[in-house]
Amino acid sequence: MFTGIVSDLGVLASVKPARGLKRLRISSRYPAREIALGASILCDGICMTAVAKGGGSKGGWFEVEAGAETLQGTTVTQWKVGKRINLERALRLGDELGGHLVTGHVDGIARIVDRRPEAESVRFVFEVPAGLERFIAPKGSVALDGVSLTVNEVSGTRFGVNIIPHTLACTNFGAAMPGQRMNLEIDLIARYVARLLGARAEGVS
Repeated sequence: MFTGIVSDLGVLASVKPARGLKRLRISSRYPAREIALGASILCDGICMTAVAKGGGSKGGWFEVEAGAETLQGTTVTQWKVGKRINLERALRLGDELGGHLVTGHVDGIARIVDRRPEAESVRFVFEVPAGLERFIAPKGSVALDGVSLTVNEVSGTRFGVNIIPHTLACTNFGAAMPGQRMNLEIDLIARYVARLLGARAEGVS
């Protein structure tokens, strides 16, 4: 489980095929000694498992593997060496819940359709695949590339968010432009509410 609060902006160092998977090496400021093999790390909104690591106390690298489902349902196939990746370590019991509950299970790919300055922030407008818009509500939460954000408005399959300067500086939103695709995770509560309402509509108690 994660919170959508990015704790490091990593860099994709290499991509290699491995047993039908893609093995990704990500450079980060996380001390190698603090990363346990098998630990979950949120990488651009995708919960991935550390399978190798290296480096010292001031940072190093870790490797993860992406299987067929991840390659088909996320933006991983578009990642190129040098790409900046939003990173977050798994939530520990007692940690501050600064964003919202994020699982790292991507629901779809959102596309940036507009970016424009708005006062001291930047307004982004996203378009989501048809069917996902019903899970997105004004003042509700979404995770985009692993960043916890509050929805400002919804219009059909499009919704807007405002990104403050701190978030622009500390995540990949700083370089994000129209046409770019991001991993979208809908709010965990919205998912289960929709499921329950659907069950009631079908006569299931």
